[in-house]
Amino acid sequence: MNGTMAASSNRIMLGPLVAAIDQGTSSTRFLVFNAKTAELLSHHQVEIKQSFPKEGWVEEDPKEILQSVYECMDRTCEKLTQLNIDISNIKAIGVTNQRETTLVWDKETGEPLYNAIVWLDLRTQSTVERLINKTPGRNKNHLKHKTGLPISTYFSAVKLRWLMDNVEKVHEAVLSHRAMFGTVDSWLIWCLTGGKKGGVHCTDVTNASRTMLFNIHTMDWDPELCKYFDIPMEILPKVRSSSEIYGLMKISSNLKSGPLTGVPISGCLGDQSAALVGQMCFKDGQAKNTYGTGCFLLKNVGTKPVMSDHGLLTTIAYKLGRDKPACYALEGSVAIAGAVVRWLKDNLGIIQTSTELEELAADVGTSYGCYFVPAFSGLYAPYWEPSARGIICGLTQFTNRSHLAFAALEAVCFQTREILDAMNQDSGIHLSQLQVDGGMTSNRLLMQLQADILCIPVVKPSMPETTALGAAMAAGAAEGVSVWSLNPEDLTEVTSEKFEPQINPEESELRYARWKKAVQRAMNWETTEPVNNGNEETSIFSSVPLGFYILGSMFMLIGAKYIAAGQK
Repeated sequence: MNGTMAASSNRIMLGPLVAAIDQGTSSTRFLVFNAKTAELLSHHQVEIKQSFPKEGWVEEDPKEILQSVYECMDRTCEKLTQLNIDISNIKAIGVTNQRETTLVWDKETGEPLYNAIVWLDLRTQSTVERLINKTPGRNKNHLKHKTGLPISTYFSAVKLRWLMDNVEKVHEAVLSHRAMFGTVDSWLIWCLTGGKKGGVHCTDVTNASRTMLFNIHTMDWDPELCKYFDIPMEILPKVRSSSEIYGLMKISSNLKSGPLTGVPISGCLGDQSAALVGQMCFKDGQAKNTYGTGCFLLKNVGTKPVMSDHGLLTTIAYKLGRDKPACYALEGSVAIAGAVVRWLKDNLGIIQTSTELEELAADVGTSYGCYFVPAFSGLYAPYWEPSARGIICGLTQFTNRSHLAFAALEAVCFQTREILDAMNQDSGIHLSQLQVDGGMTSNRLLMQLQADILCIPVVKPSMPETTALGAAMAAGAAEGVSVWSLNPEDLTEVTSEKFEPQINPEESELRYARWKKAVQRAMNWETTEPVNNGNEETSIFSSVPLGFYILGSMFMLIGAKYIAAGQK
């Protein structure tokens, strides 16, 4: 009796809880947070298999994705029960997802009509070329004024076009008005709110803004864009804000997560936007950088979109409520971040683990004039130079593997600085500090180097699950739920570690100038002349406007193969 009373009093003390489904490229997680303190109470993770049916193709099974969500929810609910935490305290659920990954399913049977085509898949290259060829002046930026995006293999509309052109089941379902299109968030919300028995077919503005069918000014699907891609508007989900009640959970009572039935799904954000919210970058000019295989850098530019002159993407950052304004972001990606570590480990064999890289670099504390430009697949912003190749320069007889390890970490920081410089030029708002998250942020030396090279503080949250936290915040703050406050003064309980610049700005500028010199040495390495193979064909890489996206996707594909069996 006393034990039961103690348990129930503990449950009362915790107050309202909010959960998040974090469905990423290589794993699914379900996480439960305390709405008052943002403390992570419990979570579970399940890996997702990727299949590579042909070179450049990347697919995932929509049913496996859904099943992984159920498994994560069940196991987390089990863990909460063991911790004496009452599952009925979960007041809302948010969803965050890998962006651009494209699904089509039958609304009558609830069955997927093909595997999910993952964001980094390259099969749509010929579709992209055909679309660009029909634009005036063959301009990949022809739709950018409406979408903020170039025509590229990345985005969902070209994947959907490929499915309609190449998969008979999809073609037939579209003709017979049974087809539903969605990104991963739409598929999950539809299934979790009842599926073919009344499931809600919706997406949020952040995911919609990555499809190329969404007008980022009118904040809705655009009839002209749909006509351009020849996609019927009836198959598209309804676009909602990132924080509102979309529907209620309906879960089979024989599952351990059955008690979650009736809990509202009330938050939805694409993963990079969710990390921006989780990092509480709510003011104009605040930015976050996620360090993974590459880096995704998003900068909040406020309620008016900023179009980039430096090749960055314009995207919706979030819209936290039906009546709240949409906020926009500039987005830039660094091609090679964590991939540098893997290259040193797998290709050169000079380290065995990523922690060894930090130890080696810390031993010397300098690159001793060695600079490493990891342009393994060309250079991204601000250069957009597909002909560049990786280079290590400044070597002397004194240089050893520790200096190379240091130079590799510096390379990640220099590339981030180049993206931030481009963002500062585009937005006119100079960054006062950079919020960071992602796997590589556990490397303290890297974080200190980043602060030194940017000459601004780098702030790392003590709770690294910022993507899931962002989805939970959006869900908990939704009208009708209102258990989570997004007022800045109420968010002080989330603790973080700040890395202040420790070198003088002159030294930082000198090192950055030498890095830029090394970058120039890496330029124009691969010729873009026609390949002399006897039939006048040119390499697809000679198409400079497309080069960045093709090469970027290929690199991400290689990264996906490396991590398919591992962590997100």
